[in-house]
Amino acid sequence: MVQIGSGKSTTINCILSLLNFSKGTIKIFGKEMKPNAYDIKSKIGVVFQDVSVFDELTVYENIDYFCGLYIKDKQTRKQYIEDAIKLVGLEDFKKFYPKKLSGGLLRRLNIACGIAHKPKLIFLDEPTVAVDPQSRNNILDGIKQLRDMGATIVYTTHYMEEVEILCDRVIILDKGKILASGTTDELKKKARIEEKVTVEVNDLSTEILNKIKGLDNVDDAIYSSNILIITYKKGKNNLVNMIDYLKKESINYSKIYSERPTLNDVFLELTGKGLRD
Repeated sequence: MVQIGSGKSTTINCILSLLNFSKGTIKIFGKEMKPNAYDIKSKIGVVFQDVSVFDELTVYENIDYFCGLYIKDKQTRKQYIEDAIKLVGLEDFKKFYPKKLSGGLLRRLNIACGIAHKPKLIFLDEPTVAVDPQSRNNILDGIKQLRDMGATIVYTTHYMEEVEILCDRVIILDKGKILASGTTDELKKKARIEEKVTVEVNDLSTEILNKIKGLDNVDDAIYSSNILIITYKKGKNNLVNMIDYLKKESINYSKIYSERPTLNDVFLELTGKGLRD
């Protein structure tokens, strides 16, 4: 799921019966989800945006506590804890208290606490917000491992590149409504644009920019901070034609390349480019 302030977290809370909803039913594993459906909840792992761990417990003790809510056998739980610690890369921090951890390590601890009992269904609500690139990569690698091990993962984010890396199917939410759903390729086909050409060029005049906007197949052209982005509705050889046009107009550029529409392009087209409150 993607989009800020669209109802992602509210949707998850409704699915987990943490919030009441006005109509309809929710079924998980073929059973209706209710606040007291503990047999279903034992198979679910949840990692919310806000880090929720105990400051007075070490990394190991925190994971042990949350895992112990579902796994009573001590030997099994010990192995599960070690598996979770290894998955998120906290082997060197077992005896650390949360206050001694960086933001990225705290996020990784938060994930370990939510998935240590090896749930079949995992909800991850923006787990990489405000973390350093190294921790982010570690978190994404861990999530891919969980996916490859057979867990079903519901992942919410507004980082489009994460969606393309992780997700088999995508839902775009806006103001509580589903605007589109499908695989990444299926969603990209919904984009009005067929191709995007990016040019690094200095001092492009408004006159030339307007001329480019009027060229065949051009949907739009935007110039900002010495970057010209031209989007095309259709056509072949658009990149070659643009190179020829720049040469004809004696416009020097440092770099030019073509790419297919990204999921971010689809997202902006469906939700609009205007700033949100």
